[in-house]
Formats: sequence, structure tokens, C-alpha cells
Amino acid sequence: MTSPALPSSDGEAAAEEFLSHRGRMFGLAYRMLGSADEAEDVVQDAYLRWRGADRATIERPGAWLAKVVTNLCLTRLTSARARREEYPGPWLPEPVFTGTGRDGQPGGLGPLESAESRDSVSTALLVLLERLTPTERAVYVLREAFGYGHREIAGVLDLGEANCRQLYRRAVRRVAEDEPRFEPPSEERWGALVESFVAAAREGDLAGLERILAEDVVWWSDGGGKVTSALRPVFGREKVLRFLAGVLRRSDGLAGIGLLAAEANGAPALVAHAAGRLLAVASFEVRDGAVVGVRMVTNPDKLVFAERQFAALSHS
Repeated sequence: MTSPALPSSDGEAAAEEFLSHRGRMFGLAYRMLGSADEAEDVVQDAYLRWRGADRATIERPGAWLAKVVTNLCLTRLTSARARREEYPGPWLPEPVFTGTGRDGQPGGLGPLESAESRDSVSTALLVLLERLTPTERAVYVLREAFGYGHREIAGVLDLGEANCRQLYRRAVRRVAEDEPRFEPPSEERWGALVESFVAAAREGDLAGLERILAEDVVWWSDGGGKVTSALRPVFGREKVLRFLAGVLRRSDGLAGIGLLAAEANGAPALVAHAAGRLLAVASFEVRDGAVVGVRMVTNPDKLVFAERQFAALSHS
């Protein structure tokens, strides 16, 4: 988002103050919505409210903006739930590249320096957060990803502190019901596994892919009805291999399609691109050195933000 230039020095100071919080507010909105494009819209709306506010009455700009962003997201989530119930096929969050570009700067969600911060933007967790009510999701994100205390969360949501504690406990239980039962490997080992997957897919080496996939692997595809994709999850190594064999046949062995490993949502990912356009981003779940889950986004509407990032990272 590019903040409009304001004529007065006060306006310039307000814009600079907002920009110092922008990354954190985008990260909050993205975790709440699972959509980078919508998160950008929310941040823009928050900026307009910030510009029109009496800033002399705002003692803690960060807390004020967090409240505005959270409530804007809650409004959007209420309508989004109905849309996602009618979504064609599996719904997956929009991917966001989080690696470091050639300029040394972190990706769209800022530096993710701990396992906890990486987990808070993982595709798997964002999918699980879809089962929460909007208010439960807000409490969970503010507590888990941003370290807010229950009193601070109560202030953001205009709820009682005891109510916020209850909402948090309920959210934790619901997320834990299907929380991935695997220990994430080291970044180096995980990255090597994704590189191996990319190499095998590029060569059409189904035997190589078979060695990488766990027997109980699950593959989710989100084409959003815009491109051909599996409308249901594909369960099991044999069926996933048949699915991939069909993809390779349809794409003539991936002719003209570039494959590479990158970092998205805090973890190694596969990226497919052609003629400067982003075609797909796939995130991986790993257990005991094998891929147990793949979530691939091919819906072009969900790749708009990542495509802008990809272009910037490619030319940086």
C-alpha cells in the first residue's frame, strides 16, 4: 500500500507514524483473513481512519491501529464464512512469500525468527483457524501470534477479560483437535526435501516422487473453479502419484513451466511459473523425512499478491 501524500507537516508525520506500524498491521490482518489482498484493503481502510482521527487523543498508536484492524477484519470474516461455504473445492489461504530477497529484505510478513512466528502463518494453521468463529480467531491470533495479554485483548474487542480467556481456551481446543501431529524438521532438511520434490517433478520422475511421499500423504488443490484442479482432497501415495501423473500428461511434461523452491508462509514451498506469470504455489507438511501433506494454490485470484512479490524478488 502506498500512503497518499498529505500537504501538511502534521499529515506527513501521521503517514510516517502509520508506516512504522504497517507491517505489523498487515501481518495481523493476513492471519485473521487468510487473504493478502483483503489484508491490504484492511490496512488501507485503517490508514484512512488514522488520517481522519484526532491523533492528539491517541496515546498508543499501535494499540489503536490493532483495534481498528481487528474490527475491520471481524466485519469481513462474517461475510467471508458464507462465501467459503460455497467455494468450489478445498479453500486454502493465499500464499505469501516470506523468504529474504536478493536485497536482503524479508518478505511480505516481515522477519519470522522463531518456530512460533513461522507456525502462526503456516498454511496448515491458517486452514485450521477457519473452524473458529471470527471472535475466537481474533483472540487466538492476538494471543498466539502477537503475544497480547488477555486484558489487552479485552480492550481490543470490547469484551470482558474472563470472556476472552474462555474464548482463547475454546479456540486452542478446537485448533488442537486436528493440529498436525509431526515435528517440523530443520529448515535445511526441509528445504532439501522440497528441492528433491522439485527435481523429481521437473524430470517427471514418478519413482523419485514415490520415495519422497509418505504412504498416507494428502494433496489439496485450490483452483477456485478458475483452473482445473481436484475438487476433493486426494488421499494416499498411490492416488497422489496417479494424480501427479495425470498433471504431467496434461502439461506435456511441464514443458515451458519453471519449477523452483522458495519460502512461503514461513516454510519451504514449490513455485511453478511460466512467461513471468505465477501458476501455482504449494506448501508442504513433513513427518519423519517424508511429505505427508501438500496444499497447492492455483486459483489465479489468490496468486495476485504473491505474483507481485515474485516479480519484485526476481528483479531485486
